[in-house]
Amino acid sequence: MATTSHRAAPEHTHPDDVPVLTALAALADPVRVQLVRELAGSADWSRSCGTFDVPVGKAAKSHHFAVLRAAGLVEQRDEGPRRVNRLRREEFEARFPGLLALVLREDVVS
Repeated sequence: MATTSHRAAPEHTHPDDVPVLTALAALADPVRVQLVRELAGSADWSRSCGTFDVPVGKAAKSHHFAVLRAAGLVEQRDEGPRRVNRLRREEFEARFPGLLALVLREDVVS
């Protein structure tokens, strides 16, 4: 009997399928804004979930990433034991022009 320690692959929502209120709700939380900002400053697929310094526990961080995936902002994939992330900047920008740029502005307070 073979067992596997792999978790289920994350489900993603394409930004084209995201209502504007879902996108706004995802970006209304300061922890999620911090995750998005850190991803924006990182190369695609270079950050695993454990490398983000946010003031929440592991379970809450997983929830925040799930919300960002459901809003079409983040794509994740598993690389061995790590789950790595990429900001879906181009796809999200095509769906909601200017919204991500506004969130990433340094003068916008979370």
